[in-house]
Amino acid sequence: MNLKRGRLALLALAFAAGACVNTKNYLDPSEPKYTGDYTLHPGADSRLRPEGSFRVVTFNIAYGNHIDRALEVLRQSEPLRDFDALALQEMDLRGVDEIARELGLCYVYFPASVHPAKKRDFGCAILSPWPLENPLKIGLPHKSFGTNLRRAATVVTVVRGEQRIRVYSVHLAGALAISAASRREQVQPVIIDARASVEPVIIAGDFNSYGIGEEFVKAGFTWVTRDVGPTLHNAFFRFRYDHIFAKGITEAPVSARTGVVEDNRKASDHRPVWAVIEFDASSGVRGN
Repeated sequence: MNLKRGRLALLALAFAAGACVNTKNYLDPSEPKYTGDYTLHPGADSRLRPEGSFRVVTFNIAYGNHIDRALEVLRQSEPLRDFDALALQEMDLRGVDEIARELGLCYVYFPASVHPAKKRDFGCAILSPWPLENPLKIGLPHKSFGTNLRRAATVVTVVRGEQRIRVYSVHLAGALAISAASRREQVQPVIIDARASVEPVIIAGDFNSYGIGEEFVKAGFTWVTRDVGPTLHNAFFRFRYDHIFAKGITEAPVSARTGVVEDNRKASDHRPVWAVIEFDASSGVRGN
């Protein structure tokens, strides 16, 4: 057996052993659901942006291991301040609640599963200084190979004065967990639900793929962060995996109103991504 075949054999054995993992997945579409409200003045007019602009941030905090560092980033990075919606991934309840408490936010959190390695709840959350209504959990198809981990998206309506914006926090499985075809299938329940919304839509999260953005474009969404730089850094690679999409935005340039915060205080292997979107009462939403 040559070295290459030996490595492949060891890899196959590792995956086979992992396939026996008895991961706890929360398959009930309604629970567990966690909510909290630390806002002092929900819906305060002082939070309104000029011309109805809406600031959204997405941040994968890597198992919620470094909440203190993530709070530093959110507090000290100018593009991340005073957001209207914060989409988080790889979170447990402790981390979500701490961020909401420290920043004076309300939140909705639906864990998708108990992560087999971390032994903690694992899922997506949405936080906001505005009231959150109509929370929804969308279970995504396909278990991750080796761990049997399932994924779910968290969805809420952010109510900012007279504006109602449907916001999605999404985390798809990685390249070693499912195939590219399966990842395209994972995103379809999110697209179907979002296309049916009568409210403007923002979809944000870690998609573990750059090309998956074309699925949203084909479905009629604007890829707000198409031109942002790398959002995932490790010792070997840099990938553009974290993105924001919206329904109803025109083709106006948006590059000057999106970005990646490079200095993440080592809170995660991901960098937070932000976008400012202008909402127009007569024509829905537009990029600016």
